[in-house]
Amino acid sequence: MPPTAITYTGDETLGALLKDAGARAVLERHMPELGDLSTRLQLGGHPVRLVARTSPALREPGAVDALLDELSSLPIPGNSPSPPREAAHQVSAEYDVDGVPGSASMRHQRRLRRFERLEIEFNGPQHGNPFVEVDLVVHIDTPRGRVDVPGFYDGDGVYRARYLVEHAGEHRFESESNARTLNGIWGVFDVDATAAGRGPVRVHDRFHFASADGRRFVPVGTTAYAWTHQGDALEQRTLAALAGSPFNKIRMCVFPKSYAFNENEPEVYPFVGSPEGGFDLQRFDPRYWAHLEQRITELGRLGIEADVILFHPYDRWGFADMGAVADDRYLRYAVARLAGFANVWWSLANEYDLMPTKTEADWERFAGIVRENDPTRHLISIHNCFEFYDYGREWITHASVQRRDIYKTAEMTDEWRDAWGKPVVIDECAYEGDIDQGWGNITGQEMVRRFWEGAVRGGYVGHGETYLRENDELWWSKGGELVGSSPDRIALLRRVMEDAPAALEPVAHDWDIPSAGIPGRYMLFYYGFNQPRFRRFLWDPDVAYTVDVIDTWNMTIERLPEPVRGRFTIELPGRPYMALRFQAIDADSDGGQNPPRR
Repeated sequence: MPPTAITYTGDETLGALLKDAGARAVLERHMPELGDLSTRLQLGGHPVRLVARTSPALREPGAVDALLDELSSLPIPGNSPSPPREAAHQVSAEYDVDGVPGSASMRHQRRLRRFERLEIEFNGPQHGNPFVEVDLVVHIDTPRGRVDVPGFYDGDGVYRARYLVEHAGEHRFESESNARTLNGIWGVFDVDATAAGRGPVRVHDRFHFASADGRRFVPVGTTAYAWTHQGDALEQRTLAALAGSPFNKIRMCVFPKSYAFNENEPEVYPFVGSPEGGFDLQRFDPRYWAHLEQRITELGRLGIEADVILFHPYDRWGFADMGAVADDRYLRYAVARLAGFANVWWSLANEYDLMPTKTEADWERFAGIVRENDPTRHLISIHNCFEFYDYGREWITHASVQRRDIYKTAEMTDEWRDAWGKPVVIDECAYEGDIDQGWGNITGQEMVRRFWEGAVRGGYVGHGETYLRENDELWWSKGGELVGSSPDRIALLRRVMEDAPAALEPVAHDWDIPSAGIPGRYMLFYYGFNQPRFRRFLWDPDVAYTVDVIDTWNMTIERLPEPVRGRFTIELPGRPYMALRFQAIDADSDGGQNPPRR
């Protein structure tokens, strides 16, 4: 029996109808303001009838009824025809035309250090459209086995392949391509045992992170989604601000962003074309990508990881809905260009669940493409708005979480660790700022509290700022300067976390106070909103501890003059945002005699 068309009553929420392509097209045609994502988010929880009755576009008599009548005639959601898309095509087995002589020229480094980026440059053919007509892969035989490195076309007859070398010793490579002049070109290079840096960050001890050289990495992140699309002057100001900040990770988009406080046009785009004339999704603009790579390089010099967001819904150029063939080609190109950078993390999407044209099958396919084309195995996740992705999926290295509750977020860290068995990075716990939306107007004190709550529960919380500023220069989107009160306090927490003898693991010590550490060696208690004047303890009398009273807001650390053991009481100032740190004397490098660094 054929399906029966659903009759809309107008009582459904706007957000529910926007998930169907047919309903979305009708709604946006009758109410053009819904083309703006911020408006859709603001109104999404309201009934369609109410949204229509208050729409400035539906003031004429009968306009609301006309909209509802048209909605009632639509087929079942999900059965609406999709717009025309680029058809999949088969790359020709032979690309070079007759008469093209010899092999392409090639150059590369002959000697590198570990964690340095190998770059092989080929000067080859450029007829037709090499972006879609040429396949290139470089097979590298390393001391640990063979890796396949995808190549990419960089314009003007230049092809490149990039690989982050990790193992010392002699390496040999050979190219494979459907372009005869690019096929079968080989070379050798040697990798010295000395390291050029710490290497890529990977998961360590199940819930934490370490660089490839084995050193612990404590991610202290921030967000500036569109900072690389603002022009050199503002981007340099952003880099200067980051250089003086505590942040060692930044979330940033490949594509430009269209949203409240971010309506300016970038100087260049990922594809050849323009907003007025449209974009050729089969031709990448190498200028755009070279600029992005330069910024990632500059972040690396500052010791900052680039958490690269591959898709997002905040779009007016069509990049959020390019169709499967263009999506897949873009992903392969982006990963081929960026996987050779040590300081890259992959985020498949920011707020994947706000992209109605993408299905779970799409996201799973995208994950496969990224992994297949990234021989360095960078960290990879996907970020939610309302609904969590299944972070238990094998390909996801860590959970990249947005708050699910207006108030509680970091308090859920230990539960999420147990649920997913992976590191929990709360990349969006809300933003310190003063805009109208609840996600963007928490205080600096609340931001710092959420950081500490997440830390002592075994996770990692991220920062952002949304203070209203001239020219809509909100840090969370455009970058610029950090003006909030939380970064300096977050710097203190980072020092505390890095000074700990190991990554912070939650410890079920007292029912009312979250704590972390290594029982018998190191303990960190955080009192948050509470404001005790004292706290009683009963511990093993055979172990003595130094005691540091940490005022997380006023940024002071006071070491008590005498060690403690057994049954004891610690006096506290009776104000919120205090922490206590205990270190066993035999585990304390200075014997407990000297105060820690401030």
